Amino acid sequence: MNERVKGRVAIVSGSGRGIGRDIALRLAAEGAAVVVNDLDEAPARLVVEEIRTAGGRATACAGDVTEADFAERFVGTAVSEFGDVDIVVNNAGYTWDNVIQKMGDDQWRAILDVHLKAPFRILRAAGARFREAAQRDIEAADRPAHVRKVVNISSVAGIYGNAGQANYASAKAGVVGLTRALAKEWGRYGVTVNCVAFGLISTRLTQTLGEEDAQIEVQGRSIAVGLKASTLEAFEQRIPLGRAGTSREAANGVFMLCAPESDYITGQLLEVGGGLVI
Repeated sequence: MNERVKGRVAIVSGSGRGIGRDIALRLAAEGAAVVVNDLDEAPARLVVEEIRTAGGRATACAGDVTEADFAERFVGTAVSEFGDVDIVVNNAGYTWDNVIQKMGDDQWRAILDVHLKAPFRILRAAGARFREAAQRDIEAADRPAHVRKVVNISSVAGIYGNAGQANYASAKAGVVGLTRALAKEWGRYGVTVNCVAFGLISTRLTQTLGEEDAQIEVQGRSIAVGLKASTLEAFEQRIPLGRAGTSREAANGVFMLCAPESDYITGQLLEVGGGLVI
């Protein structure tokens, strides 16, 4: 690797597994110190050890991103362990699907909390650090050399909608709005704010029903994950590239917006879905 983000400090929510794990590994391989988060401590620590074994720097901040004190703790971990925060990737989330007439308020609220309220809180906490850093850069005549980055994760469901996902599609559409608002607010601080919308990516949340780990535990609830084989096949037939993406390919899309090559790109929505329109 070329270590294009060497010396930067990144926080990546939901990075103990799947796409988040690959985002954390890619950032670390490119020179960033990474704060790894997962709902459960064990997976987060495994990723930290993987990064350290490869010669990188990482620490864990386990916990539920929807908890009221999580955002400050997440950003604070980056500052206390590595001195600053330069890159924020809001990746944590899951799906809890149902048609709207069968969707309870708790189901609606849970998905909006994890996909929209949690990123809002994390960015609010990071904003104070960004403002302070921008002032330091101005005083050091370093602006705009040190561009800080935010990458929020959305979905093609948030762009085009998807049956059975009124909660998820609404939250992910909100992420796009949040991204574009903050791009306008934070440009003066030398912060780019962009969004990646994933299509069908192969993770445990999109595995074929009947495989292992067909449920996840969130706040005491067992939530079924995965898709019917026929549904997966139908989705893949609609992807111009003819297949689901890998978590590494998804992570590559995120890294593009963290790398120096994107320093003059902000307020943008990048679809990483092989051309899928649902």
